[in-house]
Order: sequence, then structure tokens, then C-alpha cells
Amino acid sequence: MSKIGINGFGRIGRLVFRAAL
Repeated sequence: MSKIGINGFGRIGRLVFRAAL
């Protein structure tokens, strides 16, 4: 989760963050 959040925080990170919440 940390790797994806920092690696794709602007592209996938945002989508994953919204889906997780």
C-alpha cells in the first residue's frame, strides 16, 4: 500500500484511496 501510494499517488493512488474509503 505504501509503495502504490507514493508511486501512483497522483494517478492510481487517488483511485485506490477513494475505493478504500
